[in-house]
Amino acid sequence: MEHRRLGRTGRDVSVVGLGCWQLGADWGEVTVDTALGILEAAADSGVTFYDTADVYGDGRSERLVGRFVAARGGAFTVATKMGRRADPHVPEMFTLDHFRAWTDRSRENLGVDTLDLVQLHCPPTAVLHREETYDDCDRLVEEGRVAAYGVSVETVDEALAAIARPHVATIQIILNIFRRKPLEEVLPAAAEAGVGIIARVPLASGLLSGKYDASTRFAADDHRSFNRQGEAFDVGETFSGVPYDVGVAAAQEVAALTPDGATTAQLALRWIIDQPGVTTVIPGASKPEQARGNAAAAGLSPVDAETANVLARIYDERIREHVHARW
Repeated sequence: MEHRRLGRTGRDVSVVGLGCWQLGADWGEVTVDTALGILEAAADSGVTFYDTADVYGDGRSERLVGRFVAARGGAFTVATKMGRRADPHVPEMFTLDHFRAWTDRSRENLGVDTLDLVQLHCPPTAVLHREETYDDCDRLVEEGRVAAYGVSVETVDEALAAIARPHVATIQIILNIFRRKPLEEVLPAAAEAGVGIIARVPLASGLLSGKYDASTRFAADDHRSFNRQGEAFDVGETFSGVPYDVGVAAAQEVAALTPDGATTAQLALRWIIDQPGVTTVIPGASKPEQARGNAAAAGLSPVDAETANVLARIYDERIREHVHARW
């Protein structure tokens, strides 16, 4: 597995990581045994970067990741997130005292004294424009609660605001074949600043697996059922904000480009790995075999120019009008 430097953390991480939202909640039931099997399958496949958050299953994901890493040993980097526990989710809640409380809880869940990387979890936009936000995060580093900090964002403008700050180590942003806007400014700005890029929602909530059609149904506790209109959180987190029927049709065109011996999901992941400035991509998995298949994308040849051009055309003709101006 290829490794790349994760921005200002100074750590090298696998180009394919593991997103651990599924291990907590909102994707249907994943048992403890299955969750630990997913973590093990990823590690056996060369994955060294796990991304979780304090709200995934109210800490369940963090606890499972911490349990696994402690038992497994080895050079893993675990990133978590803070801020979605704020109730109400308003700028006034993003204070140093809350940062300390949130990171202390994550340290306990993960079983570590110092968090490798903590990311503000899609905070209100105003939080990202306040000097105090970054001063408070610097204080967490000084106090030894965290080794480095970054920001998980919804929009390109939020990403650019954070990249401009001198101690922000990483930006996590939605980037996939159906969400291409970060290629224009965010990735070049991050590369110039030495900020790592963590690409999330890389398969557009599974659309880019090429396995869904109009008849596909999702469990009631799966966000792909309950957040299609943004009822629970930003609609861009579900199917990348693409209307389901539009995404299914576009994904069928993408699937037709899949090279022999690969899956459509692997093609989609390899496209992200190929983008200059990307450090790691964090697909989730609900089964161990999915974790192994996702990791194998790192071993594919880069996407050829002809295929890349067709993917760009699919975006321009089918997807752009639904997402490009919004995020």
